[in-house]
Order: sequence, then structure tokens, then C-alpha cells
Amino acid sequence: MAPALRVEELSKQYHLGLINRGLLYQELQSRWARWRGRADPHARIVEHTKRNEDGSFWALRNVSFDVEQGDVVGIIGRNGAGKSTLLKVLSQITSPTEGRVLIKGRIASLLEVGTGFHPELTGRENVFLNGAILGMSHREIAAKFDEIAAFAGVEEFLDTPVKRYSSGMTVRLAFAVAAHLEPEILVVDEVLAVGDETFQQKCLGKMDEVTQREGRTLLFVSHNMAAVNNLCRRTIVMDEGRVAFDGPTAEAVSHYLQHIARHSDDPDANPARYAEDAGKPFQLREVALRDAAGAPCLKFDFEDEATIEIQLQVHTRDPDYFTVITVTDSVGNWVYFSSDDDLSDPPVGKVGPGLYRYRLRLPARLLKPGGYWLDVVAARRNHGKIDRRDGALQFQIVDTQSRRAVKQLYRKPAIVAPEIAWTFEG
Repeated sequence: MAPALRVEELSKQYHLGLINRGLLYQELQSRWARWRGRADPHARIVEHTKRNEDGSFWALRNVSFDVEQGDVVGIIGRNGAGKSTLLKVLSQITSPTEGRVLIKGRIASLLEVGTGFHPELTGRENVFLNGAILGMSHREIAAKFDEIAAFAGVEEFLDTPVKRYSSGMTVRLAFAVAAHLEPEILVVDEVLAVGDETFQQKCLGKMDEVTQREGRTLLFVSHNMAAVNNLCRRTIVMDEGRVAFDGPTAEAVSHYLQHIARHSDDPDANPARYAEDAGKPFQLREVALRDAAGAPCLKFDFEDEATIEIQLQVHTRDPDYFTVITVTDSVGNWVYFSSDDDLSDPPVGKVGPGLYRYRLRLPARLLKPGGYWLDVVAARRNHGKIDRRDGALQFQIVDTQSRRAVKQLYRKPAIVAPEIAWTFEG
């Protein structure tokens, strides 16, 4: 049986400041043929030759893999590794420069908030529009409509233009359409991070349902290693536009975490420092881990507390800016999460442009002995991340006391989430 998706020597080159008229013309030909109900002149196989020009760069380079029908495949990698470009090529949003993609069946993509939605149309109209784009008949869409609306939880806003929806409402409706209109292949990027925790769990449950019970194919991109571990049997690690690893998810996550540090200027640096970027309204400038005496430290005793310091640069005032830290264990599970919402009145974004610092105290005996990664995200509410640093620092918790009680404690699986205080300095 032919695979649901085959990628052969796929490469994508971007030409900065240029428009590739040849590719644009070919894409228009394909879309015009499909609109008229005629055969695509490129037979859903896109293939182009390499172009070398000054000011260009390769977002993808010689990517090859197969995905069988019913497979659930994760795609992970640091920011800029080529994940989103790969999904856009697979979804036929953009064409490759080299190589080809063969797709068996209909493909539905959820790559960004509001993908495929027209802001002037109502939610109801956009459901039918998206269904038609996916090749569904009016009758098929109508049969699923009530189920879509109920899943998205936007029934009372269905006749309101989508431009008046919040980003959370938009992504809920977009996911509901993509998941319920039965495409053979579903492609989901980390856009689900915009939704609240309850809706994210609904989405993960629905994705599990459509793959396990209905046998549809799923490509899932996420920075949440726990979700990738739970949902995907196989995972592809992208690095600098290439496939760095393709295999069992547990091995892929381990490979990814072990190689994050080599992308840092100095993987052993503590603090980790980042250059100022005036193009970002809100950004991370420094992340540090310190011991009880205030000295930089990447190895802590189980009995000792630690302090996380985050330096932030604010260029424009916006009350919706917020900061999140996550601690990930050696196999990719999120073991701790906290945000500056723990403050009664988060000040970042309300105090105006400037350089600010957060300090978070991690209590003793919070984390079991082992290796961990600290990830930090600066974001804007309902609009997603602005600046993200996965694996900003790698650190260890060690047991130097060798006491029986301590060993018994950290050998047992546990989920910890005590409330910790965030203090602020202007």
C-alpha cells in the first residue's frame, strides 16, 4: 500500500526581498485547475529546480520521509529548525524549491490562528467555506455542523464576523472544523498553545480519537514534549532545515534535549545572555540560575533551594505581556510550570519601556535528583510567544546526603506544583 504522505529530497530556498514569479505562476495554475474541477497539471506532485541567488537561504534541505496511513508522527525542533516551513510545503501553502511531495487523500492544516478564515465572514460562513476548501459537500458539512459548534464552544457567536472573535475563539473553531470534517491527513502546529488548558486537553483527546478510532494520519508539531510523548509513536527531529533524527518518540525527545545546548553561544554559560532586538516589543535578555548565596550555579543539592533570575527588555507598553517558565526533565516531560500571573498584579508591560528583572525561588526538595532543562517564554496574551528560549539552561539536582528517606522519595513518580512567589524589580 502506498504511504499517505511521501516526502522526497525536499528543499526550500527563500530569496530575501525577491518574488519568484515562476513558482507563483505554477501555484496559480494548480489552484485555477482545482477551482474549475479539472486535474491539477502538477498532479499534486510539486517539483522544482534549485535556484542560487545572493541573499537567499535554505529553510529546508534534502528532507525525506514516509508517513503511513493512520500513523501519528510528531515533529520537534528548536525555533528556526524548519518545522513550520515543512508543514507549509506539505499543506501546499508554499512550493518547494527542490524535491517533491506525494499526498494520498485530503489534507487539513491548522498552522496559525485563523488559518483559512475570512475575517469579514461569520463563524457559520467560515465553517462552510473551510469545508468546501477541504472538498466536502454542503450536505456533509451540514451533517457535522452542530458537532463542530459544540466542540468549539462558540454557538452563540456563530453569526458574528470572525474579526470580532478573540484568538482563542478563532483557534477553537478552526481546530473543530479541521478535526470534524474528516480529512485523511491532519496537520497541527503548536497553534493550540493559544487555547486554555481545558481546550488543549480536548484537542489532544480529539486527535487521539481520530487517529486511534478512525485511522486518520496526523502530523503534530509541539514544544510540549509530554504531549508529543503521549500522542506520537514516532517523531522526527528537525535541525537547521534537515532531519536530524527519525524514530521512536522517546529516543527522538532524548536526542532533541541532548542537542539543544550546542545551539547556544556557550552551552555552559550561566547566565545565558541574549542580544537586544529592537524589533521585538518584549524580549528576554538574560536567564540565570543561582544558589542560596546568589552565585551562578547549575548543580543543586536536593536539600537546597535555587533561584531563577530573568531579565526582560520592554520596548512598548502593553498590559497583556507575560512571562512563563517551564522545567523539563531528561525525557521531555514538563515537571514544573509557573508564570508571572502568580503575582497579584503582574507589572511587566504596565510600567512602560525599560529593563526589568524577575526572581523566582525554587524550594528545596521540589525536584527529584536528575537532569533538567529550563525553558523561558516572553509572550503577549491571546497572541502567543514573542521570544522563546527552549533549553535556556541545563541543570542538575543531586543527592549528596544519601539518606534513605530522600532516596525513597525521589524514586517514586510525582507531579509537583507548589505556589511560588515572583518578585519584581524596576
